Amino acid sequence: MEQNKGLTGSTLKIIAMASMLIDHVAAILMTRMYITGGLSYELYNVILILRLVGRIAFPIYCFLLVEGFTRTKDVRKYLLRMLAFALITEIPFDLALTGKVMNFHYQNVMFTMAIGLVALYGLKTIEEKAFSKGMQLLLQIVVVSLAAVIATLCKTDYSWSGIVCICAIYLLKKSNVRKMLLGNAALILASTLEVTALISVPLVGAYNGKRGMKLKYFFYAFYPVHLLILHIICVLMGMGDISTLQY
Repeated sequence: MEQNKGLTGSTLKIIAMASMLIDHVAAILMTRMYITGGLSYELYNVILILRLVGRIAFPIYCFLLVEGFTRTKDVRKYLLRMLAFALITEIPFDLALTGKVMNFHYQNVMFTMAIGLVALYGLKTIEEKAFSKGMQLLLQIVVVSLAAVIATLCKTDYSWSGIVCICAIYLLKKSNVRKMLLGNAALILASTLEVTALISVPLVGAYNGKRGMKLKYFFYAFYPVHLLILHIICVLMGMGDISTLQY
């Protein structure tokens, strides 16, 4: 029997997870070692390279969020699951980045995803109504702008650019490559360091539309669990109370 060519959704998630792990090892562990003098200045360049590798993850997750939204039978359950894991993740996220149990100045990316999911529901609702093209465009701009403002005010990871990326991927219906280019453009507009996120474009371009391995809760749990493990490693190394947000 002929095998399916291309990358499945679970394969894309594994790539995104690996990219995110590399990024967080650099941001959480190696940056603390640099701050405390455990790494030389030359090796700070290694941290930068690893963080650039980490830029690949977010646009892939945005694409998969849109895929999940278009395929789910129950958007409410999808949103509640996203919010539940966002709340579960917040303490490990704050500990890993700031050494504090709670930090309201920076929220984890799953809150961005949850806000983006609500925005997608709004965009889909607008599409289903018999609005003129002009009115539909206006309402879409309002929805995206409102979601972007909420993410900014809540100080979520990726903030407004993350929302624009998610919505851009959804609104461009055809060609995974083109929708990823548009989504990545929003991220690069916010920060030129996001340029390596463009590596996600050919990866998503190879997506074959198949779900792949059914490991839904493993993928959700990986986010808070790996952050907690990295924080524990930092504590054992005597660096657990150092904040890395300014780096």
